[in-house]
Amino acid sequence: MAEPRSKRPRVTLPACPAHRPLPASRVRHGFPPAVEEALCGLTGAQLELHYCLQALGEYFDQSHVALPNISKFFLHQALEERKAAEELMKYQQERGGHYCSKTIQKPNCDYAVGLMKALELAMVQWKTMLRYFEELYALSVENADPHSASTIKKQFIGPKIRKIKLMGDLLTNARRLDCSQDGRSSLGDYFMDRLQKEFRTSIEPESSDHCSPCPPLQQCTGAAEGLKRPQRECSQHRNGIGPIYATIHCTTMLPQCNDGMGAKVKQGREGL
Repeated sequence: MAEPRSKRPRVTLPACPAHRPLPASRVRHGFPPAVEEALCGLTGAQLELHYCLQALGEYFDQSHVALPNISKFFLHQALEERKAAEELMKYQQERGGHYCSKTIQKPNCDYAVGLMKALELAMVQWKTMLRYFEELYALSVENADPHSASTIKKQFIGPKIRKIKLMGDLLTNARRLDCSQDGRSSLGDYFMDRLQKEFRTSIEPESSDHCSPCPPLQQCTGAAEGLKRPQRECSQHRNGIGPIYATIHCTTMLPQCNDGMGAKVKQGREGL
Protein backbone atom coordinates (compact mmCIF):
# COMPACT_ATOMS: atom_id res chain seq x y z
CA MET A 1 0.00 0.00 0.00
CA ALA A 2 1.40 3.37 -0.98
CA GLU A 3 2.14 5.93 1.67
CA PRO A 4 -0.28 8.91 1.74
CA ARG A 5 0.94 11.92 -0.16
CA SER A 6 0.70 14.19 2.88
CA LYS A 7 3.04 11.97 4.91
CA ARG A 8 5.81 11.72 2.32
CA PRO A 9 8.88 13.89 3.00
CA ARG A 10 8.67 16.77 0.55
CA VAL A 11 11.71 18.82 -0.29
CA THR A 12 12.01 22.06 -2.14
CA LEU A 13 13.09 21.51 -5.72
CA PRO A 14 16.08 23.67 -6.72
CA ALA A 15 14.03 25.41 -9.40
CA CYS A 16 15.39 28.31 -11.41
CA PRO A 17 13.16 31.33 -10.64
CA ALA A 18 14.84 33.49 -13.29
CA HIS A 19 14.27 30.91 -16.02
CA ARG A 20 12.33 32.07 -19.09
CA PRO A 21 11.15 29.76 -21.89
CA LEU A 22 12.49 30.30 -25.39
CA PRO A 23 9.87 32.32 -27.30
CA ALA A 24 10.99 31.18 -30.76
CA SER A 25 11.20 27.44 -30.07
CA ARG A 26 9.41 25.43 -32.76
CA VAL A 27 9.85 22.00 -31.20
CA ARG A 28 8.25 22.85 -27.87
CA HIS A 29 5.13 20.80 -27.31
CA GLY A 30 3.47 19.82 -24.04
CA PHE A 31 6.42 21.01 -21.94
CA PRO A 32 5.05 22.78 -18.84
CA PRO A 33 7.04 25.81 -17.64
CA ALA A 34 7.10 24.47 -14.06
CA VAL A 35 8.77 21.25 -15.20
CA GLU A 36 11.27 23.17 -17.32
CA GLU A 37 12.24 25.41 -14.39
CA ALA A 38 12.68 22.38 -12.13
CA LEU A 39 14.82 20.63 -14.74
CA CYS A 40 17.00 23.72 -15.10
CA GLY A 41 17.50 23.99 -11.35
CA LEU A 42 18.11 20.26 -10.95
CA THR A 43 20.82 20.38 -13.61
CA GLY A 44 22.67 22.92 -11.49
CA ALA A 45 22.31 20.62 -8.47
CA GLN A 46 23.80 17.77 -10.49
CA LEU A 47 26.81 19.91 -11.37
CA GLU A 48 27.27 20.82 -7.70
CA LEU A 49 27.23 17.11 -6.81
CA HIS A 50 29.83 16.51 -9.51
CA TYR A 51 32.00 19.24 -7.98
CA CYS A 52 31.65 17.72 -4.49
CA LEU A 53 32.61 14.19 -5.60
CA GLN A 54 35.53 15.55 -7.59
CA ALA A 55 36.79 17.39 -4.50
CA LEU A 56 36.60 14.14 -2.50
CA GLY A 57 38.53 12.29 -5.21
CA GLU A 58 41.25 14.92 -5.25
CA TYR A 59 41.52 14.81 -1.44
CA PHE A 60 42.21 11.06 -1.30
CA ASP A 61 44.90 11.46 -3.98
CA GLN A 62 47.02 13.76 -1.81
CA SER A 63 50.40 12.51 -0.61
CA HIS A 64 49.50 12.49 3.10
CA VAL A 65 46.37 10.40 2.44
CA ALA A 66 47.60 8.14 -0.41
CA LEU A 67 44.47 6.11 -1.16
CA PRO A 68 44.62 6.01 -4.97
CA ASN A 69 41.84 3.48 -5.58
CA ILE A 70 39.36 5.38 -3.43
CA SER A 71 40.36 8.54 -5.26
CA LYS A 72 39.68 6.91 -8.62
CA PHE A 73 36.31 5.70 -7.34
CA PHE A 74 35.13 9.18 -6.36
CA LEU A 75 36.49 10.71 -9.56
CA HIS A 76 34.65 8.09 -11.60
CA GLN A 77 31.40 8.82 -9.73
CA ALA A 78 31.94 12.55 -10.34
CA LEU A 79 32.29 11.87 -14.06
CA GLU A 80 29.02 9.92 -14.07
CA GLU A 81 27.22 12.79 -12.32
CA ARG A 82 28.54 15.24 -14.89
CA LYS A 83 27.26 12.97 -17.67
CA ALA A 84 23.86 12.89 -15.95
CA ALA A 85 23.81 16.70 -15.90
CA GLU A 86 24.68 16.76 -19.61
CA GLU A 87 21.82 14.33 -20.29
CA LEU A 88 19.44 16.69 -18.49
CA MET A 89 20.66 19.58 -20.65
CA LYS A 90 20.22 17.52 -23.80
CA TYR A 91 16.71 16.50 -22.78
CA GLN A 92 15.72 20.12 -22.21
CA GLN A 93 16.95 21.02 -25.69
CA GLU A 94 15.03 18.14 -27.25
CA ARG A 95 11.82 19.38 -25.61
CA GLY A 96 12.38 22.95 -26.75
CA GLY A 97 13.82 24.36 -23.52
CA HIS A 98 17.26 25.51 -22.48
CA TYR A 99 19.60 25.52 -19.49
CA CYS A 100 20.37 28.76 -17.69
CA SER A 101 24.00 28.94 -16.69
CA LYS A 102 24.44 29.68 -13.02
CA THR A 103 27.17 29.89 -10.40
CA ILE A 104 28.22 26.53 -8.99
CA GLN A 105 28.67 26.76 -5.24
CA LYS A 106 31.80 25.58 -3.49
CA PRO A 107 31.30 22.03 -2.16
CA ASN A 108 30.81 21.82 1.58
CA CYS A 109 33.06 18.79 2.12
CA ASP A 110 35.95 20.26 4.12
CA TYR A 111 34.93 18.26 7.17
CA ALA A 112 34.99 14.94 5.26
CA VAL A 113 38.65 14.21 6.06
CA GLY A 114 38.18 10.47 6.64
CA LEU A 115 36.83 7.59 4.59
CA MET A 116 33.77 7.14 6.81
CA LYS A 117 32.86 10.83 6.61
CA ALA A 118 33.36 10.87 2.84
CA LEU A 119 31.13 7.84 2.30
CA GLU A 120 28.45 9.26 4.58
CA LEU A 121 28.59 12.61 2.75
CA ALA A 122 28.25 10.92 -0.64
CA MET A 123 25.26 8.89 0.57
CA VAL A 124 23.53 12.01 1.92
CA GLN A 125 24.13 13.82 -1.38
CA TRP A 126 22.70 10.96 -3.44
CA LYS A 127 19.69 10.62 -1.15
CA THR A 128 18.99 14.33 -1.58
CA MET A 129 19.28 14.03 -5.37
CA LEU A 130 16.96 11.03 -5.31
CA ARG A 131 14.33 13.05 -3.45
CA TYR A 132 14.73 15.84 -5.98
CA PHE A 133 14.09 13.48 -8.88
CA GLU A 134 11.13 11.90 -7.09
CA GLU A 135 9.58 15.34 -6.57
CA LEU A 136 10.27 16.22 -10.19
CA TYR A 137 8.57 12.99 -11.26
CA ALA A 138 5.51 13.87 -9.17
CA LEU A 139 5.53 17.41 -10.60
CA SER A 140 5.60 16.03 -14.15
CA VAL A 141 2.62 13.80 -13.41
CA GLU A 142 0.69 16.68 -11.85
CA ASN A 143 1.32 18.87 -14.91
CA ALA A 144 0.30 16.14 -17.38
CA ASP A 145 3.79 15.62 -18.81
CA PRO A 146 4.12 11.82 -19.14
CA HIS A 147 7.24 11.99 -21.33
CA SER A 148 9.27 13.83 -18.68
CA ALA A 149 7.93 11.52 -15.96
CA SER A 150 8.94 8.40 -17.91
CA THR A 151 12.40 9.77 -18.75
CA ILE A 152 13.12 10.78 -15.15
CA LYS A 153 12.00 7.44 -13.80
CA LYS A 154 14.03 5.30 -16.22
CA GLN A 155 17.24 7.29 -16.63
CA PHE A 156 17.76 9.01 -13.27
CA ILE A 157 15.80 7.48 -10.39
CA GLY A 158 16.99 3.90 -10.97
CA PRO A 159 20.75 4.68 -11.07
CA LYS A 160 20.48 6.80 -7.90
CA ILE A 161 18.83 3.92 -6.02
CA ARG A 162 21.62 1.55 -7.05
CA LYS A 163 24.28 4.04 -5.96
CA ILE A 164 22.66 4.44 -2.54
CA LYS A 165 22.72 0.65 -2.12
CA LEU A 166 26.40 0.61 -3.12
CA MET A 167 27.29 3.29 -0.57
CA GLY A 168 25.41 1.38 2.13
CA ASP A 169 27.49 -1.73 1.44
CA LEU A 170 30.71 0.28 1.50
CA LEU A 171 29.78 1.93 4.78
CA THR A 172 29.04 -1.46 6.35
CA ASN A 173 32.46 -2.81 5.37
CA ALA A 174 34.14 0.40 6.52
CA ARG A 175 32.57 0.02 9.98
CA ARG A 176 33.71 -3.59 10.15
CA LEU A 177 37.29 -2.53 9.48
CA ASP A 178 37.05 0.43 11.89
CA CYS A 179 38.03 3.00 9.29
CA SER A 180 39.05 6.47 10.36
CA GLN A 181 36.58 9.31 10.85
CA ASP A 182 38.97 12.12 11.75
CA GLY A 183 41.57 11.86 8.98
CA ARG A 184 44.16 9.93 10.97
CA SER A 185 46.01 7.03 9.37
CA SER A 186 44.10 3.79 9.70
CA LEU A 187 44.85 0.24 8.63
CA GLY A 188 41.18 -0.19 7.77
CA ASP A 189 41.43 2.58 5.17
CA TYR A 190 44.37 0.80 3.56
CA PHE A 191 42.49 -2.52 3.49
CA MET A 192 39.44 -0.86 1.95
CA ASP A 193 41.61 0.77 -0.69
CA ARG A 194 43.40 -2.46 -1.62
CA LEU A 195 40.79 -5.18 -1.10
CA GLN A 196 37.37 -3.64 -1.76
CA LYS A 197 36.21 -4.77 -5.19
CA GLU A 198 34.34 -1.54 -6.01
CA PHE A 199 37.52 0.48 -5.43
CA ARG A 200 39.63 -1.83 -7.63
CA THR A 201 37.49 -1.64 -10.77
CA SER A 202 39.90 0.72 -12.51
CA ILE A 203 43.00 -1.42 -11.74
CA GLU A 204 44.27 -3.75 -14.44
CA PRO A 205 44.43 -7.42 -13.38
CA GLU A 206 47.84 -8.58 -12.30
CA SER A 207 49.64 -10.70 -14.85
CA SER A 208 50.37 -14.26 -13.73
CA ASP A 209 53.18 -16.49 -14.87
CA HIS A 210 51.99 -18.83 -17.60
CA CYS A 211 53.78 -21.07 -20.02
CA SER A 212 54.52 -19.78 -23.48
CA PRO A 213 51.51 -20.01 -25.77
CA CYS A 214 51.28 -22.85 -28.20
CA PRO A 215 51.30 -22.18 -31.94
CA PRO A 216 47.96 -21.74 -33.65
CA LEU A 217 45.68 -24.73 -33.71
CA GLN A 218 45.79 -25.03 -37.48
CA GLN A 219 49.59 -25.48 -37.35
CA CYS A 220 49.34 -28.34 -34.89
CA THR A 221 46.52 -29.84 -36.95
CA GLY A 222 48.61 -29.55 -40.10
CA ALA A 223 51.51 -31.27 -38.37
CA ALA A 224 49.29 -34.14 -37.27
CA GLU A 225 47.99 -34.56 -40.82
CA GLY A 226 51.56 -34.48 -42.12
CA LEU A 227 52.48 -37.17 -39.61
CA LYS A 228 49.68 -39.42 -40.79
CA ARG A 229 50.32 -38.88 -44.50
CA PRO A 230 53.75 -40.60 -44.73
CA GLN A 231 52.40 -43.63 -42.84
CA ARG A 232 49.46 -43.92 -45.23
CA GLU A 233 51.70 -43.41 -48.27
CA CYS A 234 54.15 -46.04 -46.94
CA SER A 235 51.34 -48.57 -46.93
CA GLN A 236 50.45 -47.60 -50.49
CA HIS A 237 54.11 -48.12 -51.57
CA ARG A 238 54.12 -51.61 -50.08
CA ASN A 239 51.15 -52.48 -52.22
CA GLY A 240 52.89 -51.10 -55.30
CA ILE A 241 50.40 -48.30 -55.84
CA GLY A 242 52.56 -45.18 -55.83
CA PRO A 243 55.80 -43.55 -54.64
CA ILE A 244 56.62 -42.43 -51.15
CA TYR A 245 56.11 -38.73 -50.31
CA ALA A 246 57.94 -38.15 -47.07
CA THR A 247 56.76 -34.57 -46.63
CA ILE A 248 55.72 -33.58 -43.11
CA HIS A 249 54.02 -30.20 -42.85
CA CYS A 250 54.23 -27.69 -40.01
CA THR A 251 56.98 -29.45 -38.09
CA THR A 252 59.15 -26.40 -37.55
CA MET A 253 56.83 -24.89 -34.92
CA LEU A 254 56.14 -28.08 -33.04
CA PRO A 255 58.93 -27.80 -30.41
CA GLN A 256 57.12 -24.73 -28.98
CA CYS A 257 53.97 -26.75 -28.27
CA ASN A 258 53.77 -28.20 -24.77
CA ASP A 259 51.40 -31.09 -25.50
CA GLY A 260 54.08 -33.64 -26.51
CA MET A 261 53.34 -33.47 -30.23
CA GLY A 262 57.01 -32.87 -31.05
CA ALA A 263 58.05 -36.15 -29.40
CA LYS A 264 55.39 -38.04 -31.38
CA VAL A 265 56.64 -36.54 -34.64
CA LYS A 266 60.18 -37.60 -33.75
CA GLN A 267 59.07 -41.15 -33.06
CA GLY A 268 57.18 -41.17 -36.39
CA ARG A 269 60.30 -40.10 -38.23
CA GLU A 270 62.36 -42.84 -36.62
CA GLY A 271 59.68 -45.35 -37.62
CA LEU A 272 59.94 -44.21 -41.21
